[in-house]
Amino acid sequence: MTILALGAHPDDIEIFMFGTLAAFKAMGQKLVFGIATDGARGGTADGLAQTRAREAQAAAGLLGADLRFLGFADGALMPDAALVESLRGLIEQTRPDLILTHAPNDYHGDHRALSQAASLASSFKVPLAFVDTLYGTGFTPTHYVEITGHMALKEQAILCHESQDPGRFIEMARLQNRSRSAQCYRPDGYAEALRFEPRAPFADIRGLLPPAPSVNAVWDRSRGKKA
Repeated sequence: MTILALGAHPDDIEIFMFGTLAAFKAMGQKLVFGIATDGARGGTADGLAQTRAREAQAAAGLLGADLRFLGFADGALMPDAALVESLRGLIEQTRPDLILTHAPNDYHGDHRALSQAASLASSFKVPLAFVDTLYGTGFTPTHYVEITGHMALKEQAILCHESQDPGRFIEMARLQNRSRSAQCYRPDGYAEALRFEPRAPFADIRGLLPPAPSVNAVWDRSRGKKA
């Protein structure tokens, strides 16, 4: 099985979905990372696009992922024909069984544009699932993936992006992924959240996903046993 992860910028895959991708890798699945923009507006240093490409390559290498750059300008992404056709070409080349990308209501305009374009490009060819928004704002999960055993690798991947002051994203990821695990009544673990919206011919993706956090029954004190 092939999983195509689409991120708008060179560190988005690491921040928002790397734990899930690590879980897929542990299952023996093939990973393809597609990065839409060059990330050149992520700072003021000379040659930033080249630096960020090297950082992305280092992070992708942690999972042996096939990394593809679409080459669009940072900060100007639009869900137009050029982006949709580029994504269609990538889908034809890689033939994924599942696509993961940004939610359509995420905070950054480039994220929203990529989400819309990916929905159009995937059409009825491949199911698409959205990854969590920044701090989960406006996001209602339909699925959770257990990433406790992959959290250290996710943090290592985020740290590959040295040009982006990655410590701040590690703190954000820890908080968000701990919160998602707590929603599954596993407050001592880490999880990533996904949202899948069924559309013909794809009704369910549970059979494609890595394991969710295990079910943990609530203790009923009045009865002296778990509910």
